Amino acid sequence: MKINILFISLCLFSWCNSYAAERTVIRIGVQASGTVDWELAAVQDNPANDFQVEVHRLANAEAGKVALQSDAVDMIVSDWIWVSRLRATGSDFTFYPYSNTSGALVVAGDSPIRTVQDLKGKRLGIAGGELDKNWLLLQALAGQEQLNLNDSVEKVFGAPPLINEQIKRNRVDVALTYWHFAAKLEAQGYRQIMDGRDILKGLGIQENVPSLGYVFKESWANSHKQAVNNFFKAGRQAKNQLCSSDTAWQKIIPLTGADDVPTLAKLRQRYCEGAVDHWGESEKLAAGRIYTLLRKLSNNQLTGQSENLQSGTFWLAE
Repeated sequence: MKINILFISLCLFSWCNSYAAERTVIRIGVQASGTVDWELAAVQDNPANDFQVEVHRLANAEAGKVALQSDAVDMIVSDWIWVSRLRATGSDFTFYPYSNTSGALVVAGDSPIRTVQDLKGKRLGIAGGELDKNWLLLQALAGQEQLNLNDSVEKVFGAPPLINEQIKRNRVDVALTYWHFAAKLEAQGYRQIMDGRDILKGLGIQENVPSLGYVFKESWANSHKQAVNNFFKAGRQAKNQLCSSDTAWQKIIPLTGADDVPTLAKLRQRYCEGAVDHWGESEKLAAGRIYTLLRKLSNNQLTGQSENLQSGTFWLAE
């Protein structure tokens, strides 16, 4: 009897090793302070997946782009503007949406600033640089009201944590920053005037176009199509679980970097608002209009020389 049990155990051990070896390894480059970790942690909870996620820690977004282009990782989270720019040079990178959440314009709770016109003469902290997409689009929105923000505000550029500190110390009157940094401010009594989606709607684009998504080589994805599709499906399920189950959310709280209830609640709210409910032709056509707008606003610096969004920028998942 002992021999039979040992034989069965060895067979099961062998099968498990064989199964693990057959699973597609997906190497994902993740920023240490990014929110992608939340979803990946929930995805990795399921041992039945036919893929294995291998997380590679990255210092910043630029390090992720370098890692992807040098084949050190298979995927990163980035934007489709960058993907289109690369495809125009012959690369086969492509994009699949991850989140609808975008940056936000935030002021102190008692600030008199409520509209774009109220920005005139104010100190504006901008997360990122001159080519930050939300900053470019905000300029376009103000331009519709004959307000030139470059001339009418005092601009302060910096990393998101720095911009948060600047507004807390009253060194800037308004912060245009990334969504999770805006959420942390909101939890402390600051007020959101508008977010990236509001800016786009003000510019006549009603569709919710995800700016962030998984970026990877089309050739690689086509060679591992089933596993890649299953990974995206698992990601959607994980996000739904984090937004509907308090138990699931509790597990990833250590990854948020927050330790107070108001901040955790606001982070969860904004994260869940970013769920991609629809991704079809209307959103892709809207992306083309955004591309044209950003190309003009940045004088080709953000998009590159291509007049139009490149074919194949968005991956056709099955």
